[in-house]
Amino acid sequence: MEFSTFFAVAVGGGLGAVSRYLVANLGQSWTTADFPLGTLVVNIIGCALIGLVTALLIGPLSQHREFLRLLLIVGVLGGFTTFSTFALDSIELFEDGRIRQAVIYILISNVVGILAACISYKIGTTFLISTQT
Repeated sequence: MEFSTFFAVAVGGGLGAVSRYLVANLGQSWTTADFPLGTLVVNIIGCALIGLVTALLIGPLSQHREFLRLLLIVGVLGGFTTFSTFALDSIELFEDGRIRQAVIYILISNVVGILAACISYKIGTTFLISTQT
């Protein structure tokens, strides 16, 4: 592997991790409840962004696909999304006996996250690829 590969992943990962910290804290500040809203917000945004970035990489940015995939998807979004934190938050909700909150959190994270990725991918492929032709 080339140095540029590691550099792209490292820089992107750093940017993603810092962004995750900022967005998760902002999202958590929106509630006084003991519910992992910050992580939920990050995961939904991350799912939406991966759909959009993927659309961009098969469309207008395809000539730089591999470098941008490493930088944006592996690096930035790999550092930004927090499904490991999601798993831990879910376990803690279950262990605290907050079964209902745990189930709601898991369902919203997965269903809305998948929908966000699908919708943003469709929007990206519809508008970004159609403007190339």
